[in-house]
Amino acid sequence: METLNMTEVCVFFLKGFSAYPVLERLLFLFCSAMYLVTLLGNTAIVVVSVLDVHLHTPMYFFLSNLSILDICYTSSFTPLMLVHFLSTQKTISFIGCAVQMCVGLSMGSTECLLLVFMACDRYLAICWPLQYPVLMNRQLCLWLVGAVWGFSFLISLTETVITMRLPFCGHHVINYFACEILAVLKLTCGDTSVIEAFLIVDSILMLPMPLTLICLSYTLILVSILRIPSAAGRRKALSTCSAHLTVVVLFYGAFIYVYMKPKSTETHIYHKVFTVLYPVITPMLNPVIYSLRNKEVKEAAKKVWSRIWTSK
Repeated sequence: METLNMTEVCVFFLKGFSAYPVLERLLFLFCSAMYLVTLLGNTAIVVVSVLDVHLHTPMYFFLSNLSILDICYTSSFTPLMLVHFLSTQKTISFIGCAVQMCVGLSMGSTECLLLVFMACDRYLAICWPLQYPVLMNRQLCLWLVGAVWGFSFLISLTETVITMRLPFCGHHVINYFACEILAVLKLTCGDTSVIEAFLIVDSILMLPMPLTLICLSYTLILVSILRIPSAAGRRKALSTCSAHLTVVVLFYGAFIYVYMKPKSTETHIYHKVFTVLYPVITPMLNPVIYSLRNKEVKEAAKKVWSRIWTSK
């Protein structure tokens, strides 16, 4: 087998669902509609959080960052994927593949850590209400968000550079709809021990540790809620974190299913369809969940819409 080094690789071919043209057109309709809802819903969350002063709190500051993150994540692969669904030339440049991989890794890692901060924010708000304004101040929120975005980007950039510097062998056909790092690594023929070590450490930092902290936060929240004497107080406390808990279950549930399933299921067409839909569905559902299950967001949206309509 002929070995090609990095400089000889110009493009990658994204196989996707090339063997199922009818399925591609159906996926184009579903994914384009979901992508539009994702952009509109998450943009609306950001606009409402900025324009309504009642939402200038740590909780909605983190929620706005989650919405921006979802827009960036889906936009890193969905437009090209939609083009490929209707095209026979499913290629991506070497640089484009590296950028797509880096953005995808960075956004995924950032969301894992951001969900932890949102859980900790709910823990402090419910379990330490008097100290909450001091503990979770604006400066700390800015520092936490800046640190998690910067840390995730540096880790993702390092993993991307190491991967793309490996020699590629034979064909350059990626059996996926995007430049996902595990799919790209299957095309390499060099020593992958370094990048594998990075991925193991990254997976530990971004999966079990954040999920453990989230579970711990909600366990403490549940204990604190059970101590509230009135039923109305318990319902109010639960309502403030139910939307976030739903998003956590949705995000980690889909992630664990995709990346920790038995290898034998990879060839099944239903699994391949799910791997295409889940990174589009979850960012679309986030603003829907927060808007439907949060009275403050709905009231703020009505006020902003009324203000815009009145000005016109």
